[in-house]
Amino acid sequence: MRNAFNDELIAELSRSFSQVPEGIRAVVLRGEGQSFCAGGDLEWMRKAAGYTEDENFRDALKLARLFRAIVECPAVVIASVQGAAFGGGCGLVAAADVAISSGETKFAFSEVRLGLIPATISPFVIDKIGRGHARALFATGEAFDADRALRIGLIHEIAEDREAAISRKLKAILAAGPRAVDDAKHLVTDEGVSLDDCARRLAQARAGKEGKEGVAAFLEKRKASFVMELPG
Repeated sequence: MRNAFNDELIAELSRSFSQVPEGIRAVVLRGEGQSFCAGGDLEWMRKAAGYTEDENFRDALKLARLFRAIVECPAVVIASVQGAAFGGGCGLVAAADVAISSGETKFAFSEVRLGLIPATISPFVIDKIGRGHARALFATGEAFDADRALRIGLIHEIAEDREAAISRKLKAILAAGPRAVDDAKHLVTDEGVSLDDCARRLAQARAGKEGKEGVAAFLEKRKASFVMELPG
């Protein structure tokens, strides 16, 4: 399976990430089969080729909103990447909070090869890898390996045993305060956070129930009440 994008996959992922139940602390995004996500489904692309510009705009906006839903998910999103992550597949990787890849994975912002541009994923990719790397990879559409993806910050870890690596991340997430994790993510995703705002957010965390419990547990050398164990 290539897990390629089509209307159904976009709708299902958008619904899943925008409706994560309260209390869920982490979501692992996996691709079945040999590839994580190999870009656009051929039938979906063939159908879009017959759309008007306005129809294409509405279609593209749905995809852009999917990536935004992943970024804004209150749970930590971990992408487990294998095989290939091309086009929008790279967008999924960029939108995730943590990305763990096998060493054999290939990546590409391949849109220009089709006479297209990686527009809907660009805000999330540029935020992840920076303008310099994005300019080079967007313009050439060239494929690159996991080592380069790690160097530029698109992924965070290369692991042959991805399940073990994911378990380590999940244990760390479950040991942290869930409100603190969500607020920490917002320090990065919120635009234009001022020094006063940073100070106010820390003050609120210190004065809040979760912060008080975490500090008290540390001083008393016990587990905080919000710590959870990984099932199994």
